Amino acid sequence: MKYAYTEPTLSKKGAELRDLLVKYLDIFSHRLPDDVSKKLVEYSKIEVDPLQKLVYDTMMENQRLAAEADVPSCQDTGTLQFFVKVGTKFPLIDELNEILVDATYQATKIAPLRTNAVQTFDEYNTNINIGDGIPGIFTQLMPHSSDIEIYPYMAGGGCTLPGVAKVLMPGEGYEGVTRFVMDRMTTYGVNACPPLLVGVGIGTSVETAAMNSKLALLRRVDSYSNNKRAAKMEHLLEDGINAIGLGPQGFGGKKSVMGVNIINTARHPSVIGVGVSTGCWSHRRGLIKLDENLNYELPMNKGVEL
Repeated sequence: MKYAYTEPTLSKKGAELRDLLVKYLDIFSHRLPDDVSKKLVEYSKIEVDPLQKLVYDTMMENQRLAAEADVPSCQDTGTLQFFVKVGTKFPLIDELNEILVDATYQATKIAPLRTNAVQTFDEYNTNINIGDGIPGIFTQLMPHSSDIEIYPYMAGGGCTLPGVAKVLMPGEGYEGVTRFVMDRMTTYGVNACPPLLVGVGIGTSVETAAMNSKLALLRRVDSYSNNKRAAKMEHLLEDGINAIGLGPQGFGGKKSVMGVNIINTARHPSVIGVGVSTGCWSHRRGLIKLDENLNYELPMNKGVEL
């Protein structure tokens, strides 16, 4: 049975939010967030080898041409995922899922985005970029608030989607966490289009660790954990992964990662769950904050208007 999609009948305000999201998805499909662009420029000045400099020059030219032509900057626009913090008093909370799914559908036609939704076992592409469980929508409630924060993310098939998670025995300790991350970077990192943003999640099970690692990718590339011990591990892992020498697009170099971000939650005393997710150099994620009247801010894209 083929996947069927019927466009929803949204309220006037719901349609307004959907249209804002469609415009934003279109923009950040070809425009990198400010922190990522800044980091790439910084790294392009650090590398001195002609091949490495050529790679960074090509990245910059790719972004310029994508902006001029108003087309996605990478052919894999990934699977859209929305990480949402929504106030319990936000007026469109009942329509939110329909709004996000329809925004994906409309943006796929307008941007255009590559259609990446394949129905499992039935093995066919829906050709509309939505399917069972796609886009992914992950929601966290904010009590007593009428605001909403939406982090849309284009999770690519070569970088973010091949994440890994494992539950370690407590005796392995944080050394075991480090070993797991470094093993992943040495075996897969070159395939994920470096320089990378590495998200490390620590929790009490594979699903909490995996989700934490994905949430870590939403943080700025130049940010560090508020937990001093976690921040120390971020610095150490960043130094260790850079020492591998992956460099831009795996051609070798001084910088392999734009940053290492750790998100940690409490765990059962008998286990340490650890997850690793990676964002490639074309790290297309965004953030739109809106109040109940749909006045918006775009903290990751200064100067952009929808």
